[in-house]
Amino acid sequence: MNNKIEKGALYIVATPIGNMLDITERAKKVLAEVDFIAAEDTRVTGKLMMLLGIKKPFISYYEHNKESRHEAILQRLRQGESAALVTDAGTPAISDPGEKLVKHCRDNGIKVIPVPGANAAITALSASGLPSGRFVFEGFLKDKKSDRVEQIENLSRELRTIILYCAPHDIEEQLKELYVAFGNRDIVIAREITKLNETIISTTLENVQNDPPVTKGEFVLIISGYIASNDEFWCDISVDEHVEYYKKLSLDTMSACKQVAKDRGLSKSEIYKQIIDNKQ
Repeated sequence: MNNKIEKGALYIVATPIGNMLDITERAKKVLAEVDFIAAEDTRVTGKLMMLLGIKKPFISYYEHNKESRHEAILQRLRQGESAALVTDAGTPAISDPGEKLVKHCRDNGIKVIPVPGANAAITALSASGLPSGRFVFEGFLKDKKSDRVEQIENLSRELRTIILYCAPHDIEEQLKELYVAFGNRDIVIAREITKLNETIISTTLENVQNDPPVTKGEFVLIISGYIASNDEFWCDISVDEHVEYYKKLSLDTMSACKQVAKDRGLSKSEIYKQIIDNKQ
């Protein structure tokens, strides 16, 4: 393969997610030879470049300025300059604003060249011990609680292993929401992957409610797919007990009834009727 930098091409360059030794020789070569670097946070990438002894001009490219940057980057590429797209850590354009730039370039005939390397999701999956032949990657769950709960509910019958990213300030709440929707499943919680304080814990969604992880660092959650026998804990309890079970997990009565209806394949009105009938 020709390793000479191509004019007018956008290189998608993966960078380390915590351990500097994980950067590839090809990534270093590309970063050193392109004309400019599009970076999510120029301060973070600047530190990496300093450690690598590379000096290059930057253009910032992140969630809140991406639309205004597309044409500026495209124009430079059309003029024959080469560029590297990097994110703060890992592979750009994977659960990352860079996906929009990649699409914009491809839609406009700009060559896009991947330079593979570290990726937190795949790295965590490889060390999880959970089935890895088929999996679904959801990235970060949605910010708005109602949207997030709906997203989790839609994943609750997913047969494949599920991979999620989670920020430290969200971990406890989202683990609770996952338990409510998924029931008791195997989960591997990977924190600070490849860094000094890396931890990879195999546990269950039930056990982690009483023993939550340290709320520091970025998390990757690997969750086993749906198995009917794991989730049908409610078969031997009454509807009232089923509702109370979810209320003890901090759901209000309406949300608890909605979840019970979903578990049992009934409508909410049927659940309400059974509760009322039981009280008479």
